[in-house]
Amino acid sequence: MNFLRSNHTNIMRTKLLPVIFCLSTFIFAQKAERHIYFGDIHNHCNLTYGHGDMRDAFEAAKQQLDFLSLTPHAMWPGMPGKDDPRLAWVIDYHSQAFARLRNDGWPKYVAMTKEYNQEGKFVTFIGFEIHSMVYGDHVALNYSLEAPLVEASSVPDLIDKLKNTKAFVTPHHMGYLEGYRGYKWRSFNSSMTPFVEIYSRHGLAEDDLSDFPNLHNMGPRNYEGTMVSGLNKGYKFGVMGSTDQHAGYPGSYGDGLMAVIAEENTRDALWNAIAKRHVYCVTGDKIKLDFCINDAIMGDEISGQKRNIALKVEGQNFIDYVDIIKNGKQYTRINTPTINAENIGDSVHAKVKIEFGWGKEEAYIHWQGNLKLSEGRIISITPCFRGAAYTSPQKSQIGTIDLFKTHVNRVLSCTSKQTELDIYTTTNPNTVTSATQAVILEVKMPRKAKLIASFNGKTFEHNMQELLDGTYSHFMIGWLSEAIQFHRAATESVYKIDYKTTDDKPEKTTDYYYIRVRQRDGNWAFSSPIWVNNK
Repeated sequence: MNFLRSNHTNIMRTKLLPVIFCLSTFIFAQKAERHIYFGDIHNHCNLTYGHGDMRDAFEAAKQQLDFLSLTPHAMWPGMPGKDDPRLAWVIDYHSQAFARLRNDGWPKYVAMTKEYNQEGKFVTFIGFEIHSMVYGDHVALNYSLEAPLVEASSVPDLIDKLKNTKAFVTPHHMGYLEGYRGYKWRSFNSSMTPFVEIYSRHGLAEDDLSDFPNLHNMGPRNYEGTMVSGLNKGYKFGVMGSTDQHAGYPGSYGDGLMAVIAEENTRDALWNAIAKRHVYCVTGDKIKLDFCINDAIMGDEISGQKRNIALKVEGQNFIDYVDIIKNGKQYTRINTPTINAENIGDSVHAKVKIEFGWGKEEAYIHWQGNLKLSEGRIISITPCFRGAAYTSPQKSQIGTIDLFKTHVNRVLSCTSKQTELDIYTTTNPNTVTSATQAVILEVKMPRKAKLIASFNGKTFEHNMQELLDGTYSHFMIGWLSEAIQFHRAATESVYKIDYKTTDDKPEKTTDYYYIRVRQRDGNWAFSSPIWVNNK
């Protein structure tokens, strides 16, 4: 079980890559070679009641995703509030959005989804969202790029109408109270719902004690709708994240992504992997997971009393710890070093995050410039680009087609020595919500070699030894202005884990195991479970 590089990672293959980010090829349980692909299948733009142009949304997604379903809001059977004046504006903007979609929005959406589909490079899917107070909100994901908009009177009705097609219907923001758009586990349909969304801008629904509580006005988190609640009820499903972002920026950093373990980035390979639950969830960073029990990978079901557990993790920053969870309880915790190893030699292999933003200006700051090395080489670059921090439409702007123009962040070029960036930031909207942009450079360079940032007429630099020792920040034009931050470099000793153990103590007729990874910067990853029957 080894980490291997995919072709997408090696930036030396070309001097101009519109999409340059870290993918990995693993040998999962000594089976066929598989890669990890990252995507977003639940996000919104002004096609219905989000904001931001649809074409800009596709362009933004191409910069840092492998696959995408841009998701129009389509219907809300049994919409509440018709006799409640508090909810009149909610009814109005939903009704108007659904009407726009049926008027001419759907044909435009299908046409653009087909236009952007590039097998092997950037795969697009047709999807739509159905709301439900009773069953919770769901996204219908279709295999066909000619899929129609299917009208339904309820979520079970939609599942019934799609059951003979290649489609999945998956719940999201699951942790709300049942009856108030929280998930109803009694309606779970394993054939149509191989995975569920446990993280988005709404919060984290691993369990009721997780990080990222629900802070949307839809209400607080409730245990009954969570992942662990469903697993403890005996349901079998994979887990993933998606942004549910409403500002036309799919894949917006920190809002959730879906990872798929597949042989190639094609519609067939992705679809087959999803159907087998070979998926996992990341909250922000593209953390790479390889989790196996005997000959099974995440999402599989096997039998046996002796469970040889093996996992490999590659983070994008300092890993805090990795938990192996068995039947909802911590089986073991693997802690990691809190500082870089001292015996790493003069040639340092590390990941360094460079972040842009801050300041007090509401207007966008346009950053143009480059990052380069004085010596050594850039192995890969991972964009951490985000859109505006909207989880729902802005009430004062309902019906406004162009609330703002989406500013698409781009990696313009990359060689072994230099990468050129074109990005936009604003002030952070509050002290707990980030509007920054960043990239993560994986580099190999001497300790004395310098990482140099030249943007908007200013240049700042630090050598690798400094970056191993700490984090450095620089204002562009003085206090309260925009700034650049060089994060502390993370070496393989702190961002990689390789661990094996054996469990020979079955607890139930069927035990389930999953792993969760926490980085010290607050990014998480959650694997789909592996189920082991006690036979």
